[in-house]
Amino acid sequence: MRVSSRSALVSVALALGVGLIPAARASAAGEPVNVVVLKEHGVGTPATAQPYLDKFMDIAAKENGWGGGAGKYQTQRAAAEAWIQGNKPHYGILSLGAFLGLKGTYGLEPIGQVAVTQAGGQQYFVVSKTAGDLAGCKGKKLVSDHIDDAPFIEKVVFDGKAKLSDFTLVPTRRSTQTSKTVINDEAECALIDDAQMAELPKLDGGAAVKQVWASAKLPALVVVAFPAAPGAEKSAFQGSLPRLCQGGGTQICNEVGIQSLTSAGASTYAAVVAAYARP
Repeated sequence: MRVSSRSALVSVALALGVGLIPAARASAAGEPVNVVVLKEHGVGTPATAQPYLDKFMDIAAKENGWGGGAGKYQTQRAAAEAWIQGNKPHYGILSLGAFLGLKGTYGLEPIGQVAVTQAGGQQYFVVSKTAGDLAGCKGKKLVSDHIDDAPFIEKVVFDGKAKLSDFTLVPTRRSTQTSKTVINDEAECALIDDAQMAELPKLDGGAAVKQVWASAKLPALVVVAFPAAPGAEKSAFQGSLPRLCQGGGTQICNEVGIQSLTSAGASTYAAVVAAYARP
């Protein structure tokens, strides 16, 4: 399936909202502000929406008084970690699974969240043409492009109700391939997220595939501060998040599908952090 220009912008919206904002100006102390964006299972690239990115960076820079530094968008955790280790970022925006997996290693502190249309990852579903519930999929082929992070899927998504070892796993690399594998009867069940669920009825034969299980709704994508971020700078950045899609930033946010940028703290993510920490 061809990725629409709007769909391609969804991943870039993450960078626009938070990820690359500080690259436009210098911090008050003259120290560069580096930022990493890690959206696992995303679509598109930041370059697709570079004109939007440039405009939004200008708006955010005026709000925060930053300049200098660098931002990096990644879709693979290993590549993001390599960049983090070499560039010592102050901030980032991460997929929930990536945040949970990297939180302890890098001392990540949640300071906000960003909601983006069509980004996926806020709820997961098991779908099937033949099974009637989650138990009916156990022992059968389960196809998914989300099974590369077993702790996140088992502890947070399945919430302890299933393990990946309960299924015969069929990994895929593309989101539409996952759904089409079930449509074509190559696997009995599929684990998909909310973005894939929304696209399922639009696929040829998708109407025959039904939801048999749904996860709880999960928190939005996580805006984090790294230990390198000075306290005053961090507080100011956190406080500015709700303003970045107001005024001159409203049109840019709308164009790339940013629904909201909000401040948040540890309490917002306490439940999923506790679930991820379970043995």
